[in-house]
Amino acid sequence: MAYWLMKSEPGTWSWDDQVRDSVAEWDGVRNNQASNNLKAMRVGDRAFFYHSVNQKKVVGIVEVVREYYPDPTDPAGRFGMVDVKAIKPMNRPVSLKEMKADPRLQDLPLIRQPRLSVMPISEDAWRVICELGETDA
Repeated sequence: MAYWLMKSEPGTWSWDDQVRDSVAEWDGVRNNQASNNLKAMRVGDRAFFYHSVNQKKVVGIVEVVREYYPDPTDPAGRFGMVDVKAIKPMNRPVSLKEMKADPRLQDLPLIRQPRLSVMPISEDAWRVICELGETDA
């Protein structure tokens, strides 16, 4: 199993929206690196659901339930999407500020490439963020 972090603007698609729908498409990704990360995802992989913009915090965990396929919202047909299922909320949301302050997370892609919307997370970083969020890994 691989681990990921997927960013969403809560005004566009929030954790509450994800929980309400349970399974939903992760569409609208238009960055080549983020798209390559979507292509690398496999059914059963887990991802942190991260509220970007004003909140900047990990709020939940989702699981990939459908691998990469064409994104119908892309008129050029160059990009794709995956489907994810809500697994559980973080018992305590973990802020970007907390992650930046933790020396164990200094290599986290979220810190090194803050604009990337879909990124891999190492197993060690996954465990640290779950620990900070008081949530079982």
